[in-house]
Amino acid sequence: TAFPLIETKAGDITAYIPTNVISITDGQIYLETNLFNQGFRPAMNVGYSVSRVGGAAQIKAMSQIAGELRLELSQYRELEAFAEFSSDLDEESKAQLARGDRLMEILKQKQYAPMSVEEQVVSLYVAVENHLADIEVSEVGRFEEAWLRFVKEAHGEILETIQREEKLTDELRTHLDKTVAGFKEQFAG
Repeated sequence: TAFPLIETKAGDITAYIPTNVISITDGQIYLETNLFNQGFRPAMNVGYSVSRVGGAAQIKAMSQIAGELRLELSQYRELEAFAEFSSDLDEESKAQLARGDRLMEILKQKQYAPMSVEEQVVSLYVAVENHLADIEVSEVGRFEEAWLRFVKEAHGEILETIQREEKLTDELRTHLDKTVAGFKEQFAG
């Protein structure tokens, strides 16, 4: 198994060597300095990072959440780039940017703090399903820590169900929605 590492010049992945390596590998992980400087670990650009086998290696619950998240982040990055040149945004665009800020914030992971797949799913679920809309961006990390602790201590069956069934059923989504609503009342108080 080969694991080629390539440094791009000014982030240009269309140069000769990166393009050729991308064409012969089963995917690539694209790391960005500016994401690292913003506190994202790993500093992976999800738009440029691709896996041809990743979906087969994930549980269905993660694939479900990741698909929604990937689309949301793509739209966010596009709107964010547009917003740099426009000072007059409508309310819907402002709301989408705020949502994207929260999605980006929940992707930050503390060093030496690994998470199980089940924890990742319930953590990303609250973001993708817009349960963070009324949480300040600066509070997202604290909210996530408290949410995961709450799920582990009071609702371990959620994590067990994800581990056992490996997918997000409608019943599990409803249970998660009710659980996070109850948790948010405690978190706010």
